[in-house]
Amino acid sequence: MSTKGKISQQKIAKDLGVSQALVSLALNGRRDMINAESYKRIWDYAVASGYSPKGMSLDQVMEGARPKQVGFILRAPLKLFTASNFFSHVQHGLHVALEARGFTSVFLGTEDSLTGDKLAHLLRSARGCEGVVLLGQVSRTFLQTLRNHTRNIVAVSACFPGICHSVQSNEQQSLGLLVAHLVSLGHRRIGWLGGNRGMFRHEQRFAAFRQALQDHGLPALETYWNFQDGGDRVEGAQAARELLRLRDRADFPTAFVAYNGLMARGAINTLLQQQIAVPGDLSVVAVDATRVMEEDVPGITAASADPEALGEAAARLLLDEPRIEGNYTDLVMSSTLTVRATSGPARGAALAMSGSPPRQGE
Repeated sequence: MSTKGKISQQKIAKDLGVSQALVSLALNGRRDMINAESYKRIWDYAVASGYSPKGMSLDQVMEGARPKQVGFILRAPLKLFTASNFFSHVQHGLHVALEARGFTSVFLGTEDSLTGDKLAHLLRSARGCEGVVLLGQVSRTFLQTLRNHTRNIVAVSACFPGICHSVQSNEQQSLGLLVAHLVSLGHRRIGWLGGNRGMFRHEQRFAAFRQALQDHGLPALETYWNFQDGGDRVEGAQAARELLRLRDRADFPTAFVAYNGLMARGAINTLLQQQIAVPGDLSVVAVDATRVMEEDVPGITAASADPEALGEAAARLLLDEPRIEGNYTDLVMSSTLTVRATSGPARGAALAMSGSPPRQGE
């Protein structure tokens, strides 16, 4: 777009099809009186057109006029169109909390698309950017590159002690609640449906699962621990197919714990297609608290912290915690158990838990 010649507020209003009064309010920094999208549209057009306020520098005006921003970055290999069910909930919670404080959230990109030069350009051009929220586990190399441009960073569902703030669900509590629930239903043989193998969140949840088995004196049935590289419905279905090949074995589990709700949904769909009743033949539970748990039938029993609350907590850490180098908060948020339709008594559990044989004729 040509920037030659003087551009007036009247011309901006005409070109955008809005009133001159609205343009005047926006270019005088009256953000509280204008829809955020309209405000940004007017300023973007004015800057691109070469608009200069009479009697003052553009930078001076825009310093106070630009919306205050917080950037967010997705871990590799996620993209906006493939962002996990979990992180879409976190992002919503982050947005709501930021909006209440007069900030907007802006997507900066994905870990594998952001070089040091690109980060420098983005954070320099986003004046007033208070910091960055990382959605998921990124490499330490990327994190150190990011720290060259901002030290105000919060990682969600990842932890980098001594490097940045973090907020995550209490995975130990989540798995403890799920296994205790299954034990209360008479399950003694419990398998694992693992996804995103090798990533921080999976390793954390799997370690908590093993600890919960040990706490209840249950066997570690390694034959029925399945690990997939991804963590979506496809991987859940694949894990179920692989494990069903072992179903004739006498020690086959009566229940499975899934790494997340998407994997649980994929596994449950496969089980039902194979005429395996859930929970009549097998119970399936998951570590999750997102829409996938209730978006289809049957609803999935699960335990987790609220991911939207994680996003809200990330906003608080970013905006409220003292910025003292080396002083960082690692926040762990409490989990809750929600019992739905996919968990039920293990076959023969009622008899086993009663401790007495049936009477003659029963």
